[in-house]
Amino acid sequence: MFSKLEQVESRYEEVTMSLQRPDIASDQKQYRALMQELSNLEKIVVVFREYKIKTAGLKDSKELLTAESDPEMKDMFRDEIRQLELDIPQLEAQLKIALIPKDPNDEKNIILELRAGAGGDEASLFAEEMFRGYSHYAAKQGWKIELLSFSDGNVGGAKEIIASISGESVFSKLKYESGVHRVQRVPKTESAGRVHTSTITVAIIPEVEINEIKIPMSDVRVETMRSQGSGGQSVNRTESAVRVVHLPTGIDVKCQEGKSQHSNRERAFQILQAKLQQIEDDKAQKEASDTRLDQIGTGDRSERIRTYNFPQTRITDHRIGLTIHQLDQVMSGEFENLIDPLVAHFQAEALKRQATQN
Repeated sequence: MFSKLEQVESRYEEVTMSLQRPDIASDQKQYRALMQELSNLEKIVVVFREYKIKTAGLKDSKELLTAESDPEMKDMFRDEIRQLELDIPQLEAQLKIALIPKDPNDEKNIILELRAGAGGDEASLFAEEMFRGYSHYAAKQGWKIELLSFSDGNVGGAKEIIASISGESVFSKLKYESGVHRVQRVPKTESAGRVHTSTITVAIIPEVEINEIKIPMSDVRVETMRSQGSGGQSVNRTESAVRVVHLPTGIDVKCQEGKSQHSNRERAFQILQAKLQQIEDDKAQKEASDTRLDQIGTGDRSERIRTYNFPQTRITDHRIGLTIHQLDQVMSGEFENLIDPLVAHFQAEALKRQATQN
C-alpha cells in the first residue's frame, strides 16, 4: 500500500510542476484534465502526509516517554500517544479506501431519467415527487440541475422527466440510485383506504462531453415540434422542441426545455450519446464479471432496489438490507441517509475483493 501511496505523491508533485508550464496553461483541455487529476490526487496526498507526520510523531513520543523522568511530562506524552494511536488507524482506513480503483465515471456529470412504471397515475405522481427530492438533494450538494424534458401525467405528476445534474462527483454519489423504486401508499382517490403499490424507474447516466459525440447522421432521425406543457411564454409559439431517434437501437430522446431549437438539438444528441455509451459500459461490465456488486454497478433497471412505504414512513434498500424510518426527510432531499450507507457498503465490498486479490 505504501509504495502505491509514494507513487501517488510523486505523481502529485509531477502534475503540480506541469501546471506551471506555459504550454500546458495555453491548452485549456489539457489544463482542465490536469487540474481534475491534481484535485483527485490531493485528496489522497493530504491524508498520506498527515499519516506520515503522525506516525513520526508517535515514534518520537514513545522515545521521549522512555527517556523522560518528570511525571507530568510522562503523562503528557502518554496522552499524545493515546491520541495518535487512535488517529493513525483511522488515517490508514481512509488511505485504503482512497486506493480502491476509481470508477472512471465518478467525476462526471449525469443525465437523470425518471419514468412512471406500474401503477398508473400513482406512479406518475411519485416520479415527480422523487424528482423534487433529488432536486433538493442536488441543491444541498451545491450542484446545478437543469430540466431537459418533462412529460405530464394524466392527473398531475410526470410520465417521464429528464434532467442534467452537474457539479463535483455527481455520478459517484448518485450512481446507486439506478433501478426500480417501489412506492406503497394509499392514493387520495382510494375511499377504502387500501394501500396501492406502484413503481418508477430511475436511470443515472454519466454525461459525455459535447466534443465526444460521434453519431453518424445516417443512424438518426431528427424531428422538430412545438414544446408542450408549462415552460414559459415561448412554449407552443415556435418549434423549439427536438426529438432524435437512433435507428439502430430505437432509442428515442426528446428535449423541449431549452430556449432554442439549437440548444435542444445539442442536448438531445448529448443524451443519446450518453445512453449509447451506457449500453457499451453495461456490456463491458457484464462480460468482465457476474458478481452481484458489478451487476448493481451497471444500474440494471430490472431490479427492484428500494421500497418507500408511506403508511409506516419506512424506506428499505433491498441491496444492503437497510431500513430507515425517515421517509419524510428523504423525500425532502436528505438522500444522504440512504446514499452514505450504500457508498460505505460498496467500499467495504471493494476492500474485501482487493484483500482477496492481494
